[in-house]
Amino acid sequence: MNRSELNDIIKNIVEDNGCDLYDIELSEEGGHKYFRVYITKPGGVSLNDCAKINNLISPIFDIEDPVEGKYFLEVSSPGLERKLTKPEHFEKSIGEKVKVTTNDGTKLKGELKSFIDNVAEIGKEKVNFDDIKKAKTYIEWNTYKYEE
Repeated sequence: MNRSELNDIIKNIVEDNGCDLYDIELSEEGGHKYFRVYITKPGGVSLNDCAKINNLISPIFDIEDPVEGKYFLEVSSPGLERKLTKPEHFEKSIGEKVKVTTNDGTKLKGELKSFIDNVAEIGKEKVNFDDIKKAKTYIEWNTYKYEE
């Protein structure tokens, strides 16, 4: 089974259980491999959603390993501060605060005002999706001003 077929199977499992597939990530940390499936749904993802989808994907991986060697399967929400790796991630994040690093090292930070024809408008700047090296949403945690 190739990666595209595997992604389609995972997407179908996620959608059949009332969630949307946000992203799939394979990473290595501390000498361990992780196959991560990020899911979303209106109103938020519960621990039960993650466990159920994990339990449905796991037997498939017992037959068709997604990677060589030992790995850990994790199913979770992408979190409040999440990576933006696809055009649809930008489209769904309009109005949120984002941090972007372009391929030439330029760093942009601000509200994602629009995403039209693969061009992100961040504050007063515009950047083409193909020129983005990495991007993520962020939360300003200390916005409350204490007045005496």
